[in-house]
Amino acid sequence: MRSGSVRFEGRLGLQQRVLPSYRAAFLERLAAACTGGLSVFAGGPRPIESIAAAEGLQGAEWVRGKNRHWFSGPIYLCSQPGLDAWLETAGLDALVLEANPRYLSNWRARRWAHAHGVPVVGWGLGAPAVPWLWAEWRRRYLAGFDALIAYSTLGAEQYRQAGFPPERVAVAVNASRSAPTGQVVAAEGDGPLRVLFVGRLQARKRVDLLIEACAAAQTPVTLTVVGDGPVRSNLESIARHRLPGTSFLGHLEGAPLENAYRRADLLVLPGTGGLAVQEAMAHQLPVVVGEGDGSQADMVRPENGWLMRKIDVESLRGILELAASDRGRLTRMGAESLRIVCDEVNIDRMVEVFVQVLNGLKGSG
Repeated sequence: MRSGSVRFEGRLGLQQRVLPSYRAAFLERLAAACTGGLSVFAGGPRPIESIAAAEGLQGAEWVRGKNRHWFSGPIYLCSQPGLDAWLETAGLDALVLEANPRYLSNWRARRWAHAHGVPVVGWGLGAPAVPWLWAEWRRRYLAGFDALIAYSTLGAEQYRQAGFPPERVAVAVNASRSAPTGQVVAAEGDGPLRVLFVGRLQARKRVDLLIEACAAAQTPVTLTVVGDGPVRSNLESIARHRLPGTSFLGHLEGAPLENAYRRADLLVLPGTGGLAVQEAMAHQLPVVVGEGDGSQADMVRPENGWLMRKIDVESLRGILELAASDRGRLTRMGAESLRIVCDEVNIDRMVEVFVQVLNGLKGSG
């Protein structure tokens, strides 16, 4: 079933702290599934954040707020002036808020919605372990939602463990693109194992470990790094000494990025984050990833890749050698990657889950 066949009969409002560029396609597809349209309220990122913000939305209203930020790290808080005024004028039949109690304006927004008979859905990463006082504050926040949508199966289980009714938790695996529609041709498997990294070059991405693992592998390996960021020069220095010939292509989009995927045998993202995972899978690539926010476990399985719980040079080296030892297996894993993004993990499926949850709450506000 594709999102064009599901409908929410009403007008939906959706709040985000910021609106990343990768989220625009999902919101535009969600807007098309709402008969009354979609109104989005979102502000901008802080200068210190490495977030590529969307430039606009097609087919959806975007009311731009001006976020106010307090503190940072584990005590970060945010408010969104203008959220109240948006709620008063948007004419909503349902509301989706980020399921994060740090966004202080959302507490008041939810009270407003319930006072006006508007059901409210929380959408978020999950509820990982935190100190007791913070956990209790978060539990009180989550308890006020009519339903929760988690980014991953792990996140949904965390919401249940936090005390939210299991029957009111749904999973919409975090996705950044539609299901592939054209034919994908797998890369040829001869020669050295061609490893690809795609992402912002930050220390937490652990590209340094990837370089060392490629250099240590007892089989020919080439590495292509796509992306830019604050540690690029340091990584280039490491590569000159440890893996000469490593290609640093900088930030790529469009056809050049497509070509990078087509020329690879394997995507490896050893650190945190990883929006490139779904894109690589859509190009019929096996993938190696860290556990990240939990959505990786919904996409990466033994049938299509490796989900690393311990990330070090020796573990990575072992995976690279295993991948290089059986190219036929890599081809089969790539085919499974493609199946997963066609059938299970894509923005069409996300829209279906949102609409199903919203329709289940209709009239319950």
